Amino acid sequence: MREREPELAARLCELVGATPWLMDAMRHVRVLGLPNWCIGAGAVRNLVWDAAHGNLLHAHAESDVDVAYFDPADTRSERDQALQEQLKTTCPQLDWEVTNQAGVHHWYAERFGFAVPPLRSLEEALSTWPETATAVGVYLDAADQLHVVAPLGLVDLFSLIVRHNPARVSAETYHQRLASKRYQARWPKLQVLV
Repeated sequence: MREREPELAARLCELVGATPWLMDAMRHVRVLGLPNWCIGAGAVRNLVWDAAHGNLLHAHAESDVDVAYFDPADTRSERDQALQEQLKTTCPQLDWEVTNQAGVHHWYAERFGFAVPPLRSLEEALSTWPETATAVGVYLDAADQLHVVAPLGLVDLFSLIVRHNPARVSAETYHQRLASKRYQARWPKLQVLV
């Protein structure tokens, strides 16, 4: 399946490039000058699933726009908050969530009940996200070229498969997410693996 990755990455970049609100979001994040960043999770996943269900005319950012970046030089949560506020000021129509993945280990235990070791890169961070189809990000470089960050690949995302990624999320938490997200209610073609 890995041989399909370049084709799927090109398809994803084409979808993102043809989505005005997401390209606008990419440009707003790029202005921040963050090292190793991407917009990922639901913003990207929902776009692909909406396209597969013929919903692109109505596709928009209805949930938060997750900005992940990796900067071990400054992991203060205040920095993330300041960046989030800056994005809300310059692009108020989107609900931003900014997280320095280099600092996740500082707050993870308090939020999720168990400690985790520090992450070493943006790619490693994405490889721990709850579902394989969600562990995907896209960023826009200075030359206006889109790039994909997908350490677990893109096959599940484009095959409409919701699969538990056990790297950090327990089966119990995965099932809670399935219940709260109600993926199949919005995207009935999905194959949810429980």
